[in-house]
Amino acid sequence: MNASIVAQSNAVPAGIVIGIGVLLAVVAFIALVAKFTVVGNPSELLIISGRRSAGDLGYRTLIGGRTVVVPILEKVAKLSLRNMQVALEVKAQSGGGKMIPVNVNGVANVKVSSDPEVRGNAIERFLGEAQEEMERVARETLEGGLRAVIGKMTPEEIVEDRDKFVATVMNEVNDDFRKLGMVIDSVNIQNVHDDDQYLESIARKASADVRATARQFEAQRKADADIKEAESEALARKAKAERDAEARSAEALGRQKAESARLGADKAIAEANNALRIRQAELAREAAVKEAEAQTAAAQAEEARLLATQVKQANADRDTAKANAEGAAATVLEEGKARAAAIECIGQAIQRNPDALKVMLAEMLPGVVQEITKTISNVQLGHVTVIDSGNGQAIAGAALGRARMLTESLATLESVLGIDLRSLTRAIADRIDGNAPPGVPPSGRTAKA
Repeated sequence: MNASIVAQSNAVPAGIVIGIGVLLAVVAFIALVAKFTVVGNPSELLIISGRRSAGDLGYRTLIGGRTVVVPILEKVAKLSLRNMQVALEVKAQSGGGKMIPVNVNGVANVKVSSDPEVRGNAIERFLGEAQEEMERVARETLEGGLRAVIGKMTPEEIVEDRDKFVATVMNEVNDDFRKLGMVIDSVNIQNVHDDDQYLESIARKASADVRATARQFEAQRKADADIKEAESEALARKAKAERDAEARSAEALGRQKAESARLGADKAIAEANNALRIRQAELAREAAVKEAEAQTAAAQAEEARLLATQVKQANADRDTAKANAEGAAATVLEEGKARAAAIECIGQAIQRNPDALKVMLAEMLPGVVQEITKTISNVQLGHVTVIDSGNGQAIAGAALGRARMLTESLATLESVLGIDLRSLTRAIADRIDGNAPPGVPPSGRTAKA
């Protein structure tokens, strides 16, 4: 058991040691990689040589970025891409048949090309060389080009057109600089002169020509200005005359238009007044018509109102009459129903006792007599003049006329009813007085049981 514990205690430090060893190895590897990693600047060309590249050049290049250099097998060199300023001073004979020595002073800006197709020439020629050597080669190349160009151009062309001169120089040395792996940024010609003062005399002549040309131009300009001024004055006078003529014409035309406008206005006013009068008459006629229509409408409204009132009154009277008629009809109907019931009872009584009809008629007789006497009493004879012969019979006849009328009426009733009214009257009177024996009918006959 103690041996196992010792083994476990020995195993733990071994794992830690291995982990620390791996960590240290990783750190050492990172440090080694960092040590052999090179970082390039945009202003320099890195040349890593020692191994064959894909193009079988024996080196590889890097501008900016980073790469790992294999120790012992590869090494790193640098070539600056910064601009180099080269002073130029050339003395050469000009061409164009003049053969005049010309001195040219200037400055050129050159650098190693970063073009992959060209920079290999600079690597082959200037790798490991000082910058002064590159400046010397660039200066000699440019000065050779200057001499060649000066020998092709006349002094006048060199002085008068500097841009053409510079472009010709750069075109002349462009191929040479590509072979060197370099490029020309700019060429600035500062001074062009000669020892015989030929260019100065040309300059003076050119200056004189310029001044003469300027004076001639000024004179021509003044003449042109005078001509233009005269032309302007003539045009102004012509324009003024035309404006005056136009003004007079416009004034006359204005007066004519004003007169025409006045006449037109008078005509328009007259037409407006006439139209106004016509319109007033039309409005008056329309007002009269409208007033008549209003009166007619008022009359129609009044008639309609009266008609509506009469219709309402007639409807009310009709409803009242209808209600009265319905009430009277109801009354008559009820009375008829009652009379029918009474008649039915009387009929049944008469069927049981035939003499009951006579008794009923006898009981109705006083009322009938009373009504008959009312009719007689309503006979108005007014003032009756009786002419008598003196024996008084006419007066007595007149007095007995009413009695005869009553007698004839009673006789008529007796014949119609078949009753002896005199006997029936006496019987009724006796019944009223209580003298009639019980069971004796008005006819004087003994009633049957």
